[in-house]
Amino acid sequence: MEKKASESFIVMTELVLPNDTNNFGNLMGGRLMYWMDIAAALAAMKHCAAPVVTASVDNISFETPIKIGNVVHIEAKVTRAFNSSMEVHMKVWGEDAIQQYRYKSNEAYYTFVALDPNGKPRAINTLVPETEDEIKLHEGALRRRQIRLILGGKMKPEDAEELKALFIK
Repeated sequence: MEKKASESFIVMTELVLPNDTNNFGNLMGGRLMYWMDIAAALAAMKHCAAPVVTASVDNISFETPIKIGNVVHIEAKVTRAFNSSMEVHMKVWGEDAIQQYRYKSNEAYYTFVALDPNGKPRAINTLVPETEDEIKLHEGALRRRQIRLILGGKMKPEDAEELKALFIK
């Protein structure tokens, strides 16, 4: 079965409270990663209609800190579905609700695996990208997957055909 990328889109919103912050009044990175994991899992479950587990988290670079009292908006959407796994892209925005402005905090990719009732990986829906941005993310997902597999020791670099194609004509 095919599903559109847009069907997995979710926005999760949280208020940054004192218990979420470090000594500088900024949202702790670990707390944000926890929220991102939940948001990404929700998007993945919407796509595959099954329980999911986190398989990997790509590089997370924090661009702008989110201050105490600000709002966090995490946008998550599945970018590509493989056999039993799927990549989820997230954009994180901070919002000062009093001053009425939004700012980008970071973005990242998480990978999830869908599970059957016995806790084993199961086949999932294929994903159909529609917008220009969805198509770009979908195309790049195969290269990002190969990087993850190489770093995880599950693929030899010489077998990464999509990555080699970037450098060898």
